[in-house]
Amino acid sequence: MKKLKVIELFAGVGGFRLGLEATDKFKVVWSNQWEPSTKTQHASLVYEARFGKSNHSNTDISEVPIDTIPDADILVGGFPCQDYSVATTLQNSKGLIGKKGVLWWSIHRILSEKKNPPKYLFLENVDRLLKSPSTQRGRDFAIMLKSLDDLGYAVEWRVINAADYGMPQRRRRIFFIGYHKSTLPFKTLKNAKANDWIFKLSTISHAFPITSTNSKINSFKITDDLVALSENFNVGEQLSPFQNTGYFIDGSVHTTKTTAVYDGKRVVLGDILEKEPVEEEFYIPESDYPKWEYLKGAKKEVRKAKSGFTYNYSEGSMIFPDALDNASRTIITGEGGKSPSRFKHVIQTSKGLRRLTPKEVERLNMFPENHTALNGISNTKRVFFMGNALVVGVVQKIGKSLFDKIHSS
Repeated sequence: MKKLKVIELFAGVGGFRLGLEATDKFKVVWSNQWEPSTKTQHASLVYEARFGKSNHSNTDISEVPIDTIPDADILVGGFPCQDYSVATTLQNSKGLIGKKGVLWWSIHRILSEKKNPPKYLFLENVDRLLKSPSTQRGRDFAIMLKSLDDLGYAVEWRVINAADYGMPQRRRRIFFIGYHKSTLPFKTLKNAKANDWIFKLSTISHAFPITSTNSKINSFKITDDLVALSENFNVGEQLSPFQNTGYFIDGSVHTTKTTAVYDGKRVVLGDILEKEPVEEEFYIPESDYPKWEYLKGAKKEVRKAKSGFTYNYSEGSMIFPDALDNASRTIITGEGGKSPSRFKHVIQTSKGLRRLTPKEVERLNMFPENHTALNGISNTKRVFFMGNALVVGVVQKIGKSLFDKIHSS
């Protein structure tokens, strides 16, 4: 069976590509990775070293001419979480522009300007997207759904914690799949009952089974144009109307809260550790133990702001050192480096306390061994990449399910 052609945006070091191509059902035909804040394009260098320079673009995606992007079946990417509000242009009150530099509108531009836009979308973001911004809970997601609806796509979404399905890291992310109205899955979705689609028929539920939390499916319309949505959606409400699972088609949202169903093998932090001995730089000097213990411990203290204002500060304690018999906590971009930190992982070994190595952090995201190891790329930078990456196993399972959905509809 022919492989589906993929455009990979915001490619980082290639997590989407690894997951999709591992199924042997997808082929990336064009990729883009651009980091605006650094002169050296470290992630792009790693990407090119692993997958080759051919058909890879290291240019600001908002400036890439649309006619240089090849046609593909599916567009994928983990785009940054930003402020998605829109505004009318001065010349045309109906014309819309997203805020400059907001990368969602680069996806939108490709979908709206390509003669043959991809029929399917597979995107990822942080789960707070469902309730951003705090002043208009859910507005950003509503803008995104409506902008895709305007372009002829239906969307299904789910917040997935990789560890709920036996993977080695507690990493919660929202994944969503778009189906163009010209596709059979779109027509299947249009004719399905909400309950059947969410729990039995959807691409993501096939990959990651769920059960209801006894909350009913909430349905509502999003019919405003993007400007009105941007200004008025959910104003004054405390909660987002979007739950962790749902779909949107022809202006109608159907959403409910679900929980994971899984009773298979579970990989825990202890399973992914390198055999000792590990390089000396990862061991914490005993003289630093008190600093780590303070940062990880519970606090109730009076603190003083730069303005001179004093306030009561409190936070709970964290497990220290990290438990080896559970999936790891979420890897963040600041995981690397020697300085003591509340959020970095610390494990107990026979030689004392140490931090995680880049290879171990790669394993927590289910990347191949030393995927980010490259001359000129520091250990701190390697771990930074993984703080931005996704869990490859999640992409692989959803990708296989999407391929099956496309070919069975």
